[in-house]
Formats: sequence, structure tokens, C-alpha cells
Amino acid sequence: MFTRHPANPIIWPGVFDWRLAVTFNPGVIRDDEGRFLLYERAAGQLRPFHCYIGMLESDDGVNFTQVGSDPVFTPEMAGSRDGSVQDPRVVKIDDRYLMTYAFRPFAWNSSPTGVSVPESWEASYDAFDGNSAANRTRTGLAVSADGRAWTHDRWLTPIDLDDRDVILFPERIGGRYWMLRRPHEWVGPDYGCDGPSIWITSSSDLENWDTPTLLAHAEQPWEGGRIGGSTPPVRVPEGWLTLYHGVEYVRQIPWVRTATGPAANHVCYRVGALLLDADDPRRVIARTVDFIMEPTEYYEKHGLYIPNVIFPTGNVIVRDELWVYYGVCDTAIALATAPVAQIMDRLVPVEG
Repeated sequence: MFTRHPANPIIWPGVFDWRLAVTFNPGVIRDDEGRFLLYERAAGQLRPFHCYIGMLESDDGVNFTQVGSDPVFTPEMAGSRDGSVQDPRVVKIDDRYLMTYAFRPFAWNSSPTGVSVPESWEASYDAFDGNSAANRTRTGLAVSADGRAWTHDRWLTPIDLDDRDVILFPERIGGRYWMLRRPHEWVGPDYGCDGPSIWITSSSDLENWDTPTLLAHAEQPWEGGRIGGSTPPVRVPEGWLTLYHGVEYVRQIPWVRTATGPAANHVCYRVGALLLDADDPRRVIARTVDFIMEPTEYYEKHGLYIPNVIFPTGNVIVRDELWVYYGVCDTAIALATAPVAQIMDRLVPVEG
């Protein structure tokens, strides 16, 4: 269904010190003139793994040029120069660009194994006491009038939760902002899910949010132990179409030794889709049963950081196609396209 662009990966790391090691998981939006604005998560090293958000732009959505030599958003702008800003998702509502981003106050050290999830551990900082509970990943909101100059606006999730994959809908629905989130600790009988799942909430002012509602949890083997939102929802005649990711723990690799034991996890990230009600996005109308995209190409299976990962974070509709921008192996950025009609054909109505 999805056609990979022949130039993939369309964006590689390099050139500037802050993006020498990796670039991945981009937010993407088109401005009023039709230009593609892309916001990369990039890092110049893995120890510590400080991530920044850089900006690129393109007239055709394929050939991108770096905007300036510095990041447009940094950990220091979020409140900690020792931290990491990650996985931007970007929408525009009224006259403002809104970027959700994940934030860790103190960046980890990471050591890739080449075949599995990297070994990561707390790095040492003068301002950090080593308490992991104080270094959870929360989500912030940055705003911009022009898509280029960004400022931190507020926190969208509490400090005591690991809450990421937070995504705003690109317009108000019923006069309210709507947001997807993935609180890692909300698991078990009290929450109605066995693993981290997708929740939805709304607000009149971006500050005071309703009690979240469980939207979707893992149901299929390919979704594995957790699912999370991937791309900002796009409006189609049938409702809101949004992509999500599932993480299957394929096996342990016993010959790879880590500090916590002799085995490392070999994972596979795949992509599914949800169709949400146009007027009440808390209601799932349809959902893919099988994945609609999985790692198949060399650059999707082998990379610097985590092998076997495709991670969409940006999408735009171009004519009758969905253009999906995604990180590959947490190393580079790729583009895949599919007719919206074909994606819709893969959706199965949800009973009830």
C-alpha cells in the first residue's frame, strides 16, 4: 500500500555539531504558501543523548534545506540545558503553530548494540541527584507565529508521569482543543489496559484538561506490549484519520550482554490506523486489524540506534495521497505515500 520514496532516507544526519549523529521522528506541516516545514529531532552524540529540534523546508516535500545553522528549539528553552527535547508533532490552529514535544530534564547516556534496544542509563549532572523518578519524560507545548521562532508555552502533562506521544488535533472540535496522549504508568485493571495505550482528552484553553478517556489499547499480536499515537489526525470525509504505532517484543538476544543481564530485547515497530468520529473523537469508528506498514527496507531494519523501527510523526494530505514522514531506526528520516482511499479500505468497523 505504501510506496517508499526512491531517495529514502530523504534526510540524513550531519553538517552541524548538534545533528551529527542522528536525525529522526519529524513533525511536518505545510504553511500558507504550500511549503513543507519539517521539524527534526536531532542529536550530535549519544553519550549523553541530548536531542534538539531543527527545522528544514521544501517546496516539493522531498528535497529539504536546513533553515539556519542552529536548532529552532532546545532543551534549555524548555528549562534544562542538560535535557533532551524529542519527537515534535506540529499543527496550526488559528494564527499559531503549536508543537507538542517530549522532554527529559536530564539526557540519558545510550550505548547501541546494533541488534536490539540500546542500553541506556542515567548520566551524571551537577543538578541531578540520580533519582530516576525526577527524570521522567513529560510533554510540553511550544508556540510560534511564523513556524520559525518558537517559545515554550506550557506543560501539557504532569511531572509525575512518563507521558509522551502527545498529539494535538489540527482544529477545535465543538469549540475545544483535543489531544491524544500515552501515559506509561496507566496500566492494569484500574485503567482497562494491559500495556501503555492511547488516551484522549479535551480543553477549552489548553490549560485545563478533562479527565482522559481510554481511546485504544493493544489488541493484535503485532501491537505487542504497547501502542501510541504517531501522527496528528487528518480530516477525511468519514472523520479523523490518525496513524498509531505498535511495539512487538520479538525475542531476546542472549548473546548481547547488558549491565542488567545477558539478554537484550529485539523489537519491531509497525504502523496501524484509527478512524475517529468527526464530532466526538472519543469514539473509534474503525481500526486496522493488520498493520499497514512495517520495516521492510534495509534503512528501516538497520541503523545506528534501534534496528527494525519505523516511527511516523508527521503527515500531510497531498491531492488524494497521505504523505507520511517517519524516523527509521532512530537514525534518519524517510517518506512513504499511500492513497487515502487504500488506507480507508483497510479499516474495519468497530462494534459498539
